[in-house]
Amino acid sequence: MRVLVIGKIESEVSVACKIAMSKGAKIINAETPDKAFEKLLEGSGAEVVLIDVLEDIASFVASLKRERITIPIVAYGINADSKMAAAAIRAGADEYLPLPPEEDLIAAILEQVTNEDNKAIITSLSPQMHGLIQLAERIAPSDANVLITGESGTGKEIFAKFIHNKSSRKKEKLVSVNCAAIPDNLLESELFGHEKGSFTGALNRRIGKFEESHNGTLLLDEISEMDIRLQAKLLRAIQEREITRIGGNNPVKINLRIIATSNKELKKEVQEGKFREDLLFRLNVIHLNLIPLRERRADIKQFAEHFADKYSKSNGMKTPQITPEALETLNNYHWTGNVRELENTMHRAVLLNNDGKIDKTSLLLEGSDSNSSAPLLNFINEQNSFNSSQQNNNQSSEETMDSLVGKTVGEVEKQLIMKTLGSVSGNRSKAANILGISIRTLHNKLREYEDKIASNG
Repeated sequence: MRVLVIGKIESEVSVACKIAMSKGAKIINAETPDKAFEKLLEGSGAEVVLIDVLEDIASFVASLKRERITIPIVAYGINADSKMAAAAIRAGADEYLPLPPEEDLIAAILEQVTNEDNKAIITSLSPQMHGLIQLAERIAPSDANVLITGESGTGKEIFAKFIHNKSSRKKEKLVSVNCAAIPDNLLESELFGHEKGSFTGALNRRIGKFEESHNGTLLLDEISEMDIRLQAKLLRAIQEREITRIGGNNPVKINLRIIATSNKELKKEVQEGKFREDLLFRLNVIHLNLIPLRERRADIKQFAEHFADKYSKSNGMKTPQITPEALETLNNYHWTGNVRELENTMHRAVLLNNDGKIDKTSLLLEGSDSNSSAPLLNFINEQNSFNSSQQNNNQSSEETMDSLVGKTVGEVEKQLIMKTLGSVSGNRSKAANILGISIRTLHNKLREYEDKIASNG
């Protein structure tokens, strides 16, 4: 993990950096946002940015958006100043880190904002998956391109990271590009970079993902979504091992390994004229087709216990016991969202556990008899009762619940989110953990509330 620190590294910031380094992070420093921006344009990639709360965060965020650089931003400042934290988040920061630093808090923030896959279990009781894991481990040390296919949520990105971390390139970067998330007219620049002035809006020279991943691994996620015209340029880059930036004349040599993923059957895409057959041949040197969770039910118990333990620890709770009835429900469920859906289910179940046990009512699985709103209402009631007690110890939980009557679900959701944020001094990572949602979902909700306020004048 690479952490770009903006500001002078001294005193409390130095301590925070040392803690991050002890967690395996590599520190990159830039004294000003402008210098940090230049480093990012030059291909000095980072998984997260730490920026002094006194810097112009809004301008830095605007510069990143203009160049379509997506990276989590954590503002830091002395002590837990709620006003400074709120200002930093309104300016575009994803999180606020109070200094002097707490080791557990830094670890939690780094895990949340970078979406680290501590959840990645590369083990399996299923014979089919066990064979795929062995194959991935055998081919990892080579430089062969790899194509990983499978339904959404089966763990394609986790396998890609596993292969990179087992390869001879593991000390270099693994750079990811989500081909489905970037518009076709921007994806070319994202991959190959551009020269200043090469098109309207190209205010700076930009290093693309191919150059950024030089000597490392480039992960092309959901490659089947790439426009077929751009596929031709990608094919040439793979064949010639060189790229030319948009607006440039000088070819740039590249040395990298490509791992591509797709949730579609690419042979069918070729037949329909949506994917180049020659590109498929170049990518499909090694093919791993991941099996849906419903076809490897032997792994469900292992995953469920892992996620229950993971989210119990992240929420400072004792790991609840999964009852036999709950396990039976999990085993019989259809899991259209695969492992990702199971993870979300167990995260929610940990928060809604009943007296230290995850039973059927904790799961809230659609279409099962455990799909009752009672546990969720109890959870909302408990959260509101807790927060209300901080303001008025005499107010009963019944009165708190009565105050929700007549409100929309959206209004109750907003109240719960804002009160939870208040109870943790505005710390988004802690609030997201308590609420059982991702930091990105929380960020989007807060943006939505701000937009409504702005539109209402």
